[in-house]
Amino acid sequence: MALIITDECINCDVCEPECPNHAISQGDEIYQIDPARCTECVGHFAEPQCVQVCPVECIHKDPDREEDRATLYERYLNLTRQ
Repeated sequence: MALIITDECINCDVCEPECPNHAISQGDEIYQIDPARCTECVGHFAEPQCVQVCPVECIHKDPDREEDRATLYERYLNLTRQ
């Protein structure tokens, strides 16, 4: 699954620099995650880094985008190909 940022986001800016795939950006009102770039840090780290640093715990798995680890890893490979 890709991750989503809920409206509890306080725009603290700690998640954006932690994303190794550059999937997090400032939206109109809160930060947002691009599901085409989110791998939940598969291929980079054992746990999603944005979730680890979020002080208000507003980053969750998107129930509308179920993806297994193999799919996330394939996305990681596609994003990191030279």
